[in-house]
Amino acid sequence: MVAKQKFPEVSVVMPCLNEEEGIGNSIKKAKEAIKKHKLSAEIVVVDNGSTDNSVKIAKKLGARVVFQKEKGYGSAYLKGLAAAKGEYIIIGDSDDTYDFREINKFISPLKKGYDLVIGSRFRGKILPGAMSWSHRYLGNPILSAMIRLMFGINISDSQCGMRAFTKEVFKKLELKTTGMEFASEMLVKALEKKMKIFEVPIRYYPRKGKSKLSGVKDAWRHIRFLLMYSPNHLFLIPGFIILVFGFFGLVRLFFGPFYFLKHGFDIHSMILSSLLLILGFQIVINGLHAKIFAYTQGYQKKSKTLRLLFKYFNLERGIALGGLLIFLGILINLLVFVFWAKKGFGELQAVRPMILANTILIVGFQTFFSSFLFSIMGVNTKK
Repeated sequence: MVAKQKFPEVSVVMPCLNEEEGIGNSIKKAKEAIKKHKLSAEIVVVDNGSTDNSVKIAKKLGARVVFQKEKGYGSAYLKGLAAAKGEYIIIGDSDDTYDFREINKFISPLKKGYDLVIGSRFRGKILPGAMSWSHRYLGNPILSAMIRLMFGINISDSQCGMRAFTKEVFKKLELKTTGMEFASEMLVKALEKKMKIFEVPIRYYPRKGKSKLSGVKDAWRHIRFLLMYSPNHLFLIPGFIILVFGFFGLVRLFFGPFYFLKHGFDIHSMILSSLLLILGFQIVINGLHAKIFAYTQGYQKKSKTLRLLFKYFNLERGIALGGLLIFLGILINLLVFVFWAKKGFGELQAVRPMILANTILIVGFQTFFSSFLFSIMGVNTKK
């Protein structure tokens, strides 16, 4: 009879790319905590293509090393987390910035029922030289504020790399990103799945060795991910606001000029209103396309917006609505042409009807052709 394999209770996972100056201390501190709290644990180092002595040092200190050829912070973690055997997983960089002697502070909340535990350097202590001025007062606060605004959770340090969760939670998160935006994806997915999140204050130390961060590039990857993951904030909300301003401006000015705060608004303002309506409508359509794409690619669950869209909208209705608008636009243009012909093709004072007619015509064509794209993208989503 074959003996049943015994798995560790805790896995400490560290990504590594040329961290020979810091990886030794990181592993030693983790081992101190494991010994102090009498944990059944393993240390997994994920090498992401090191050319220095990082792997040698990790193996010498008893860590299990796995290799990830695909470059990227997220790629390394996806490999290491898949290889981790523990029920509880602690992650953190191997550059000695995080104190792995604090891992029990992360395990305790998990045992109390929390799904994701995140370290907070801002609620803890950032040692001198540990974080640049731009990261401390611009990058991290801005990204954390975006997550609070877009996803409605009060996280003080959304970019902290020291975190903990269970193996089961990792599987449920279905993480996919391969770069630095991996940290944001983890948070957003946890929020989307209504997981319980807990922050613990930690100490943050100056890194050992050369930083791999690319400030502007990495920040953009986070911002891009957050915006792409939140079509409401990127497309629907601003698009709807622009559309409403354009619509009311167009309708009001169709009946003639008006004065507001001693300023006159006339034909030029009507042209601007027309452009705003068309622009806003197109942005809203792009937002709906983005929501369908995010759903089909597994980035988001079907939202209330999509349920309403698929319930009340289909290709035939879209074609009918677009066709009706196109017909109205052409009809108004024809009426203007007939009016002009009756006047002997002389001077024509029909700027307002022409602006209205062609705005309706453009929106009609947008609706008509977008209906086909909605239908194509939504073929496998109406479940």
